[in-house]
Amino acid sequence: MNEIKGVGRTIQTETPKPRFLLLAFTDINGALKGMEVPMERYEEAVDDGISFDGSSIPGFQGIEDSDLVFKADPSTYAEIPWEGIGRVYGYIYKDDKPYHADPRGILKRALEQLEKEGLKAYIGPEPEFYIFKKNGTWELHLPDGGGYFDLVSLDKVREIRREIAFYMPYLGLKPEVLHHEVGKAQHEIDFRYDKALRTADNILSFKHVVKAVAELHGYYATFMPKPIYGFPGNGMHLHISLWKDGENLFVGEEGLSDTALHFIGGILKHAKALTALTNPTVNSYKRLVPGYEAPVYLSWGYRNRSALIRVPAFKGSGARIEYRCPDPSANPYLAFAGILMAGLEGIKKKIEPEAYVETNVYEMDEAERERLGIETLPGSLGEALEELKKDKTVREALGGAYRNFIDYKEREWEEYLEYLSSQGIPADTKKVTEWELERYFHV
Repeated sequence: MNEIKGVGRTIQTETPKPRFLLLAFTDINGALKGMEVPMERYEEAVDDGISFDGSSIPGFQGIEDSDLVFKADPSTYAEIPWEGIGRVYGYIYKDDKPYHADPRGILKRALEQLEKEGLKAYIGPEPEFYIFKKNGTWELHLPDGGGYFDLVSLDKVREIRREIAFYMPYLGLKPEVLHHEVGKAQHEIDFRYDKALRTADNILSFKHVVKAVAELHGYYATFMPKPIYGFPGNGMHLHISLWKDGENLFVGEEGLSDTALHFIGGILKHAKALTALTNPTVNSYKRLVPGYEAPVYLSWGYRNRSALIRVPAFKGSGARIEYRCPDPSANPYLAFAGILMAGLEGIKKKIEPEAYVETNVYEMDEAERERLGIETLPGSLGEALEELKKDKTVREALGGAYRNFIDYKEREWEEYLEYLSSQGIPADTKKVTEWELERYFHV
């Protein structure tokens, strides 16, 4: 047993050899799903796979896809110390072929396209989250009154952050910075960037440990994009770079390279369609509104935090871009696949990025933004889905899962509109509804 200073409770750091193995994957929404098998079946899970019924998994097709097989990826094996079990991610197969709606498989295929060009993508995410007190209702009680980087009045939550960071390395994550975010009860724990597939896995692992540790302390943690109207939303900025033969291709002689600029051009060209993947919930568009830090205008710049794509200051080989609109409700596998394929098209077609700006876009009037060619992201999930339907590049990034994604998300949008109508709520409301809390708070 080992007592962690500042955590306030005894944490078991040495656990017996796990007797059970969690086979983990995601549905179309990015929600973690899985099944447990005895550890004795580990080799079988790797070599032959474990059969399961996928007919009720959100975004999988239905009864015709009931017979699926999960094959474990042994490189992802980790042990969950607070549960005393093993965990492994993997791929889903149907009839001995990769299943078309498997999100992890979709990202793998996108990365294979990059590999054909000799490219490797590295991504560093910044997922934000809120921690609330449990009270048995949807009236969300704030456990602290802290603000950005505050160190006082944080009650027990500071201890929870430290415990989350303590557990992260067990799941393969390297915590780098822990701090309070802008919103009361809002937090961020940055972890080290990695190759795109590993980072997508890490995002799921991070959500898992955050929610689990909060629960152990009697709190709720949520990555919902906008849990409280009038409070800052939860974003998930993505820091992206491309490498070839051990060199960062985004490094130029002065600032960014042409490769990086063309990559930005590709993302900006497809940004409207990409929001269906990077901001895939009704609630996402309660965060993407003018007046907060979440960007809504298609622009880019160096160190400009009002732009959709920001180029942070860097030294040596640290060149990267920061894509600022994504939020933690995104399925990271699907979002990464779409972003990387849009950027790759920009490189191949040498698309020059438009709407360069170093001033605050929010302070511009509409005429000024129009003069600079600055367009606006979709204002709702419905609008984003319509943009996705028109965008061949992003559709092809989803492959066979495109139809599954569209069908599932269109039903989600229709159900929301029906709810608004039944409650007499305007369709363009920016208030967070009970429908959203019930659907997204825990997921």
